[in-house]
Amino acid sequence: MSEGYWDYHDSREWMERTAKRNLPPLIITAALTGGVQGKELNPNHPETAQEQAEQAYECYKLGASIIHIHARCEDNPTKPTQDPDRYREINSLIRDKCPDVIINNTTGGGPGMPMEERMRSVEAEPEMCSLTMGPQGSRLRLAERPPYRPEPVFITEVMPANFDNIEVFAQAMAERDIKPEMEIYHDGLFPVLNHIIRKGLVKKPYWVQLIMGTSTGAEASPKTLIHMMELVPKDTMASVISIGDFQTPMITLGILLGLHVRTGMEDNPYYEPGVPCTGNGQLVERVVRISRELGRRIATPKEARQMLELSEVPRRWR
Repeated sequence: MSEGYWDYHDSREWMERTAKRNLPPLIITAALTGGVQGKELNPNHPETAQEQAEQAYECYKLGASIIHIHARCEDNPTKPTQDPDRYREINSLIRDKCPDVIINNTTGGGPGMPMEERMRSVEAEPEMCSLTMGPQGSRLRLAERPPYRPEPVFITEVMPANFDNIEVFAQAMAERDIKPEMEIYHDGLFPVLNHIIRKGLVKKPYWVQLIMGTSTGAEASPKTLIHMMELVPKDTMASVISIGDFQTPMITLGILLGLHVRTGMEDNPYYEPGVPCTGNGQLVERVVRISRELGRRIATPKEARQMLELSEVPRRWR
C-alpha cells in the first residue's frame, strides 16, 4: 500500500493515525490560473507562460508538490488553449525553475470546447492530466476585459463527458504513461470511476479529486465531503478542491480527514471575501500554515512521487 493513503472507510484507523500524528504527508496541488477568469478579477492572476512559471516557483518553494496548468492564447489571455506546443512551453519553463515538481496539465480546457480539443494537451505528455468523470453543468458570468471582452459574457453549458470519450481520454493517457487525476463533481460520477478501474485503464494508486461547490456539483459542506470520501474506492489517494469562499474551510477539513488538498487562483482568486490574493503563493502558504498547526507534515515533491508511484526522474520537454 502507498504511504499516501489509508482506508478512508475506517474511522478507527483515522483515530489511531490522528492520535499518533501519523496521517500521510500532505500533498498540495497549486492550480495556477484555470480556463475562465483572469486579471479582470485579480491583477495578480498569472496568464502568460512566464507568469505561470514564476508563480509555480513560489508555490514550489512554499510546499506545493503538484502544479496544475491551464494554457492561455498568446494573443488573447482571456482565451484558453489546448495547443500541446503551448503546454510544452509552460511545462519547460516550470521544470527549469522547479526541478522535481509534478506537472499536471488540464484536459478541462475552457467553456465551449469540444472534447476532441480538450484532449490535445495530452499530446504534451505531462506527468499527470486531469480527467473529468462525467458531465458537469456551469453557469458563468465572465467579467468585461477590454479590449478582449468589451462587455460581460454569460455562459451556460454542460461539459459533454460520457463513458465513451472518458475511456478514450484514459487510454490516451495510459499509452503515454500519464497518471490521470480523476475528477469527481458529485456522487453520481463514482460509477464511471469504478468503470474506468474495472477496464484496467488506470493504475494503482488511483488519484481522485473531490470537487466541491461547483454550479451543479456536490455542495461544499462537511457532511457532503465526508459522504464523498466514504465512496472513494480502495487503493485511492483522494484530494479535495473547493470553489470560491468555501476553499479554505473545505481544505482545512480535508487536512483533518487525512485527504490531500488543492488550492490556487483557478478555484478562488481571493484571499478572503472581496480581498484579492497577492498570488498563488499566498494561498499555498496558508495551507502549509494550517496543516502544520494541525500537526500534519507537508510532503516534498520526492515523497509525492513515491506516494503516487510516479517516476523519480522528472519528465522534461526540451
